[in-house]
Amino acid sequence: MLQREYPVAPLVGVGAVIVNEGRVLLVQRATEPALGRWSIPGGLIEIGEMLTGAVIREVLEETGLEVEPIELVELLDRIHRDGDRVRYHYVIADYLCRVTGGTLKAASDAAAVRWVERAEWNSHSALILDPITVRVIEAGWQRATTLDWQALDGPGGKTR
Repeated sequence: MLQREYPVAPLVGVGAVIVNEGRVLLVQRATEPALGRWSIPGGLIEIGEMLTGAVIREVLEETGLEVEPIELVELLDRIHRDGDRVRYHYVIADYLCRVTGGTLKAASDAAAVRWVERAEWNSHSALILDPITVRVIEAGWQRATTLDWQALDGPGGKTR
């Protein structure tokens, strides 16, 4: 089992900026290090797992949704310190994703899930969002607005 708290090396994780009908999906964390905070779905990759496979698995586990990762939005470090010690250190690959199936429900380490409009993640609403998370969401949302989602579908309008 990986040692998440006070690790001996950085842990690699993934996140998903899921855009659907102009909204982004957020999860409320049920565990540390972000207990109670709203964030994008995601988690740690497993040994032998590809990054995009981890995105698909983590989103399904946390939200019940099936997604297709479209492209990398950002690669970043998330380091939480406890004085001079590193309490948590994650290297996270955040991907822009689109929904391909499933039924939305909070599961795994998500206390709640909800779709949010752009004004909600860009304001001081009741949502508790980290500024880095807001930056990643905004970057993914901006990229999604420039994509031709229909072009991502195969012949006859069916998802690849």
